[in-house]
Amino acid sequence: MATSPRPEAGVFQISTGTAELADDGVGGWLLTINGAQSSHVDPFDPANLEFEYMRQMTAALDDAHPDRTAPLRMLHLGAAACALPRSLAHRYPQSRHVAVEIDAELARLARDWFDLPRAPRLRIRVGDAREVVEALTEGTRDVVIRDVFAESVTPAHLKTVEFTRAVRRLLAPGGLYLANCGDRRDLQSVRREVATIAEAFSNIELIADPSMFKGRRSGNIVVVAGDGPLPDSPALERILRSDPEPARLLTGGAAIDFARRAPAFWDQA
Repeated sequence: MATSPRPEAGVFQISTGTAELADDGVGGWLLTINGAQSSHVDPFDPANLEFEYMRQMTAALDDAHPDRTAPLRMLHLGAAACALPRSLAHRYPQSRHVAVEIDAELARLARDWFDLPRAPRLRIRVGDAREVVEALTEGTRDVVIRDVFAESVTPAHLKTVEFTRAVRRLLAPGGLYLANCGDRRDLQSVRREVATIAEAFSNIELIADPSMFKGRRSGNIVVVAGDGPLPDSPALERILRSDPEPARLLTGGAAIDFARRAPAFWDQA
């Protein structure tokens, strides 16, 4: 009889450095990669997402796709312990997920540690996120989620206009691109990321802690982008405000204005 995975706390050598798995004291597990917190997994409840940006992404997807039976095709760039792919596979039981992870050993450990859905519900593909995006067939994904970090920084080749246009080609009509953008209080990088994504997509909206928008803290801003309309959603705003870590939604001109004429990121010649 098959047994469920049983994680054990410890430090593990992976292909790109070191991974530490720690018991959070209440039944969950925190994964830290090369000193940066990367994933939190609740083995008993896939819907329990500890990281606020994952809850924000889930709220945005729920707003765009209220039908939980929708057979969504989701591509996750950046997998780590697959907390978000696992949660969304549970939330949308007819959905199919591919999680791209550059670290082969980390991908193996995630499967060993946690009871992740099996293919075809969730496949882990080892490779570079950009190479995978550029190799996949046009128009074959409904949602692409970028959550890739090397320590605390998104690799430069995953922040450019050229890469973002490749993501757009991959999306079916009405598809959504969600990007987790981390930055310091000066917001210089995330403003450029917003300008970059606006070069490729017709419509964007931004989600973050209000103090993040005001430059009072470092942290994460979620960018939601699509070529279809992203209307102001009072329901989404209410959900974001009622979160344990309340967030603000910027839409339309306010989202575009956030970039403040910041230059987009382009591939280097």
